[in-house]
Amino acid sequence: MAESGREAPSRHLGLDLGGTNIKAVVVEHDGDDWRVLDRDQVGTPAAQGPDRVVARLAEVGAEAIGRCPGVSSVGIGIPGLYDPAAGTTRFLVNIPGAWAGKPVAGPVGDALGLPAAMINDARAFGLAELRLGAGRGARAMIGFTLGTGVGGVIAIDGRIYQGRDGTGGEMGHQTLDPEGPTCGCGNRGCLEAYARADRIAEACGTKSVEEAIERARAGDPRARAGLERVGRYLGVGIANMITTITPQRVVLGGGVAASADLLLDTIRDEVRRHVFTTSLEGVEIVTAELGTWAGAIGAAIHGAERADAAGAAARQGRTPAVPA
Repeated sequence: MAESGREAPSRHLGLDLGGTNIKAVVVEHDGDDWRVLDRDQVGTPAAQGPDRVVARLAEVGAEAIGRCPGVSSVGIGIPGLYDPAAGTTRFLVNIPGAWAGKPVAGPVGDALGLPAAMINDARAFGLAELRLGAGRGARAMIGFTLGTGVGGVIAIDGRIYQGRDGTGGEMGHQTLDPEGPTCGCGNRGCLEAYARADRIAEACGTKSVEEAIERARAGDPRARAGLERVGRYLGVGIANMITTITPQRVVLGGGVAASADLLLDTIRDEVRRHVFTTSLEGVEIVTAELGTWAGAIGAAIHGAERADAAGAAARQGRTPAVPA
């Protein structure tokens, strides 16, 4: 305990598992403030299989703790579905291998000697933006990560809502058209089926979303029309969630959010066309502030908050709910 009576600052590790890279951060928590003390990025050894990936997560974590000692928890951001109670993965769409039922939290936590918690990477993004970034001060927030897929996050009363199994907030898989194109989740007509990176490139007649954005900025008619179409679908999906959640803020992040200047006017127009049950005067649609490190930062915050919840529950002689 610090001399003033407030808790002394604590340090927490966040690991963000991606198909290409593993990101690691150490954050310091001091009262209501969160500060990033250390960050690192290494390649994901995906081709070597899940066992090697999990081992590499622990190695990267140990290296970060070596640079920034005194860490008391670890959070791990997972690009897919997982079992929060068992600490195992269920389905990782962009990392090859037999990930169903693969233990992650246990082996990483054991290797580092720390309590470990898992969180979906989109929810981690949202938690970081809520505490440190574009969502600061919002009691209710929704967020979308736009990239290879369309991830989602819901925050209510200043807390990320994860549902009973960690999947709460999958707004990219709301159905916009039951007869629409197939989605990787198995459904048809999901928002993701219209707004993920490869579908954006297809709509714009380009090989990549980066090329689509470049051509649209240069005035290419097909690229601009394709991005406008994507913006309309995003606007409908966002309007659905504004009607349902009535948030104060909508935060757009991920790689595709780099084209926000080309999408926001269309998104806002579409939202105005579809939202009638609540006022839009108190709703801001903004871009994320923390960039590609948001997932690792949010994972660190989640690990810290889960460890705090477990400690409080232990002192009261009860078992904490999962997920937090």
